[in-house]
Parts: sequence; C-alpha cells; structure tokens
Amino acid sequence: MKLVTVEQMQEIERRAAQVGVPPEILMENAGLAVAEEIRDWIGEVDGLRVLILIGPGNNGGDGLVVARHLHDWGAQVHLYMPRERASTDINYALVKDRAIHTTIGTVDQPEIEKLLSKMEVVVDAFFGTGRARALEGDFKRMLDRVSALTQTVPACTVVALDLPSGLNADNGQVDESCLTANLTVTLGYPKRGLFMFPGAKAVGQLVIADIGIPDDLADNIHTELITPEGVKGILPSRPIDANKGTFGKLLITGGSINYIGALYLACMGALRVGTGLVRLAVARSLHSILATRAIEVVHIPLPESEPGMIAGEAHEILLAEAAQHEALLIGCGLGQSASASDFLGSLILKRNTLPALLLDADALNILAKIPQWWKSVPQDAVITPHPGEMSRLTGLSISVLQSQRMDAAREAARSWNKTVVLKGAYTVVAAPDGRVAVNPYANPGLASAGTGDVLAGAIGGLLAQGLSHFHAAVAGVYLHSQAAELVRAELGDAGLVASDLLPELPRTIKAVKQGVLRGPEGEPNATGD
Repeated sequence: MKLVTVEQMQEIERRAAQVGVPPEILMENAGLAVAEEIRDWIGEVDGLRVLILIGPGNNGGDGLVVARHLHDWGAQVHLYMPRERASTDINYALVKDRAIHTTIGTVDQPEIEKLLSKMEVVVDAFFGTGRARALEGDFKRMLDRVSALTQTVPACTVVALDLPSGLNADNGQVDESCLTANLTVTLGYPKRGLFMFPGAKAVGQLVIADIGIPDDLADNIHTELITPEGVKGILPSRPIDANKGTFGKLLITGGSINYIGALYLACMGALRVGTGLVRLAVARSLHSILATRAIEVVHIPLPESEPGMIAGEAHEILLAEAAQHEALLIGCGLGQSASASDFLGSLILKRNTLPALLLDADALNILAKIPQWWKSVPQDAVITPHPGEMSRLTGLSISVLQSQRMDAAREAARSWNKTVVLKGAYTVVAAPDGRVAVNPYANPGLASAGTGDVLAGAIGGLLAQGLSHFHAAVAGVYLHSQAAELVRAELGDAGLVASDLLPELPRTIKAVKQGVLRGPEGEPNATGD
C-alpha cells in the first residue's frame, strides 16, 4: 500500500482522469466508501443523528455524497456549510432534492447549538489534503464547537473524511482547531502526515478506502505502508523435509554485566521467528547465567577484560565462528566500555568477510563516535536505532529527526548504504535504493525495556533464514508490532514486558500465513497459504 504526499496524490488523480476515472467517479466512490465505513463503525444507521460539516472544495463534495447515502439508508442527516456551494454542483442538487436539512452561514445561529446537542455522529468534511494554511472564520469556530461538544458528550463519534481538517497531510503538523477524530477514512492512498506526530494523535482508527484508482498509477512511488499481505509474500517457506540448517544459523554477540537479559530476549526473538539454530557468544562469567535460561541456544563463552565484559581480543574467536553462520547480530546489551569498543572495532571495521550483519543498541553508540563510520563497514547491514541513537549517528537533533522521520531514514540509508530501521511509533524501514516502508501501528506498550532486543533478534533470525536486509527488517518490524497488538488485546497497553512478545511471534506468523490479520487498508487477506 503506497504512502503518498499531497503532490503525489494530486498527480495520481490527474492521471486517473486520463485513463477514464474522472473526479466525479472518484467523488461518488469516496462518499459511498465513507458512508459504508460509518455504517460498519456504528452498526445501524436507521434513525442515526448525523451532522456533516461541508467545506467549499472536493472534501465538501465527498461529504455531500456521504450525506445522500446515509439519508437514503434512514439516517437523520443535517448539513452545515459556512458558505453555500454553487447551484451547478450536482451533489449539492441531489442533497436539496432530498430536502436534507441544511444550515448555511455563521455558527452563531441559534439552531447550531440545538443541532450539536442532539448529534450522535459528526463528519468533518471541511478540508482535505489541499488545505495547508491556518483555519479561520466560521470553519475554525465550528470545529472548536464540535471539539467542545466531544468533551461534554464523549459518546458523540467524530469521523474525519480523508483526514481531520487542519492536519497537514505531508508533515503531520496540526492547526490548534484540528479535531481529534474517532475514525478517519482516508481516500485512495494513505497520506504521510497521518503517520507523523502530532497529527497522528488526531487520526483515531484509520481506514484506507478504495475509491477505484488503478493500482499501476502509483507504481513510481517508493514509500509504502507495511501490510499483512506484503509480509506474507516475503516470509521464509517452511518445507516439510527441512532440518535445522534449512532455517539458517544466527550468531549473536553482546551483553555485559549490567545488561544480561538483552541477550536472552534477542536469542528467543530469533528462535520464535523460526531460526534453525542460534549461537550466543558472551563473556565467560555471564555464560552460566544465560545457559540456565536460554536452554535452546548453543553457547560460546568468550574471554573477558573484567567480569561480565567481553575482551577486545575475543574478536578472533567471533571471526572464526561467524563463517559458519548466515547472519550475525551485534550490540544487544554490549555496553560502551573501552574493551567493548575494541571488540566491535576489531570485529567489523575494515572487515568484509562477515555474514549478513545487524547492528543494534550499543554497537550503534560506539559507531557514532567514529567519524564517517559507515565507510569502515563496507557491506550492507541492518541498523536499528531508536531516535536517540539516530541523533547520535546523524548529528541531527531528536526533534528534527522526529519531524521528518521518513525523509531522514531514507537519506541516511542512501548515504550510508545501510538498511535503516528507525524505531518508535510508526517505525520506518529504509533501504539504500530509496525504498521506505512504514509500520502502520503504534503501541505504547512497546515503550518498555527489552522490546528492542526482541525486535533485533526477530530481524536477525529472518536474515539468517535468507531474507534480504530490507525484507528481514520489514517482516521483523511487522511481526514484532503485531505480537505487541496481541498482548495489548489481552492485557491492555500498560504492563507489557518484553518477554510477553515471545510466544506471540509464532502466533503472529501463523495469522499472517492464514490471512486473518486486517490492515488499515480494509478486508483481511483470505487466500490462505
């Protein structure tokens, strides 16, 4: 599912008209789709009291189509528009033919307050992607009125048509009067600003509605949402005559006296996504602790510089072992001691004989101290920074990075020739060739120590099973987030701990393969496997 800018969406609509799908058809399809989503959300629209806010442009036109369909299904529909639409507007004419109650003009009219007090649903169809300037006048005042209503009548459902009015579709910035929607039905393709903060907080439940645009019109767009269908297509096959070598061997190294659990979580994350064999190379004094817990893992004790800290010379052992593996994960719990830095530097810098490489956590913090570190890591590698680590790697402030996550990740991947996983709400995966994939899920439960180690293990395990750097990162990010969604469904969004994710990873893989997971683009994939 492509993720678009305003300019790209306008170009797609222009090209749609050229191939026989004119704006009138798109508007009819859009309005019907939104009306159907409202019906699905509410459950029954007969007698439902609905107020639709009609703007002057195409977004308002879509809203008129919504009004017509909801009215025809038995809803009590009321319209408010600050300015009357042209008499030549066919959708406005159809609304008037049905005698749908319409209020035009200032919000100070007495009937506005009466209308608002009775509404069960308010549809925001004021402005769509074309509005970038500040809200003003009666548009602003009406949105403020509705916002106040939702504070006093929380049962009133706010539906945003395409996006909440006042949300910038490109960068996620919001006007102070932007409504917070319960449901946003975005049209044709999702817009980037819906997955960028602060705008993402105003979206509520997001649904992407198909409005009849031919798929090939977006082929030249290289930013996408990660979908269950897409992940299903890249998951490793599981032949019935397999042995553990079929599913790859992953070598994991890292850990220190203060971060012992990180390695356990990474190892189990790898095993839970189906890796055939995981070997763990860890400081000798930590070996006995981890061996009693990670019983399915093969262990390689390493020499220490001090208790619990890997010695720099341990890299010779790792280099010999690495050749026997399909992938190598470095960094979980490693720490930033002098010996850890020596170990990492000797192991990967200026070495080009390593297997598929994933660098996480303190491996990134150590690299950030090396000028132009990426030139010393000659091969492609997956790197998995959170915003703080990305800030140290790029020299950009966290606030700047967070305001341009997709572009920052794409530029870093291109300039470093690395696959970048920029973690956080709506994790971004960027490939050196310019492809970007955005995870459409944000779960506050994942803001918990150790969840990143599970993610690193999952991506490393998929690398070991033969997926490309980009595909391993995309699939790992998605499976990790969906495992968290399963935990949230059972426990809520507080109290999730990293180990809760582990048993949910294989369940998520099963659900993806069976086609029972639903993405924001609509119906689940039901084709099976």
